[in-house]
Amino acid sequence: MVTIGDVGPRDGLQNEPETLAPAVRAELVNRLAATGLPRIEAVSFVRDDRVPRMAGAEEVVAGIERRDGTEYAGLVLNLKGYERLRETSLDRVDLNLAATESFNRRNGNMSLDQALEQAQAILDASERPATVSISVAFGCPFEGRVDPGVVAALCEQLDTPEVVLADTIGVHLHNTRNTGYANALAALEAGAELLDASVGGLGGCPYAPRATGNIATEDLVYLLEGEGIETGVDLDALVRVSEWLEGVLGRELEGQVYRAGPWPTATTPDAVSRPISSSE
Repeated sequence: MVTIGDVGPRDGLQNEPETLAPAVRAELVNRLAATGLPRIEAVSFVRDDRVPRMAGAEEVVAGIERRDGTEYAGLVLNLKGYERLRETSLDRVDLNLAATESFNRRNGNMSLDQALEQAQAILDASERPATVSISVAFGCPFEGRVDPGVVAALCEQLDTPEVVLADTIGVHLHNTRNTGYANALAALEAGAELLDASVGGLGGCPYAPRATGNIATEDLVYLLEGEGIETGVDLDALVRVSEWLEGVLGRELEGQVYRAGPWPTATTPDAVSRPISSSE
């Protein structure tokens, strides 16, 4: 069994052209939780002027109808963000640093050493489970390919049981270059136990040029179930969430399964072509 985390309410919506009201974002979290997803990244605690789509994080959390079996997380980039999260009912702290000097400065206005020091300070202070995501772990929009040895060294310096290798620009798991699903399977074969995805395939980083969407959560569940891998997620319910979200956003989403349907429908007899006999 693999743990699937949906980051749609945070990473998915932060790059949309319009800002959704906190009540609508909370409804998205609630609908996702009702599908049986074990983890949802609901909000990020960042400055409203830098990421306006994520304004009102506390209001979103207040609107969450908690469901047993779902862990609700929030993203923080610094100690101030962590202090805000600590005042909420969220279960998990997601924190982030980048594998390169340039991206840390663009995304968090600090050096790599400063970002590492701050991440560890948050880990030391947190009384809740924490996950550290290392962004641009495979490639950076400003520095190009990233040395795997650099990423491995960062992982070794972090005192946390869970590290996520984040493919910010779509070199691997983000679906920018349509390799996300194949690499999700490759990650599992390599020993990964957690895969992040986004409902409808929404997503993109405001600070990473040309970084488009995530892999769609429903498409990932469809793929894994076809491979005999248990997810614990109701695929039909997940498809309905994407259908609802399409109406909210007023556009077709990037995911494929919600448009095609999770399973092929039976063909009516009238639509079946008459087989051609050997004599014909």
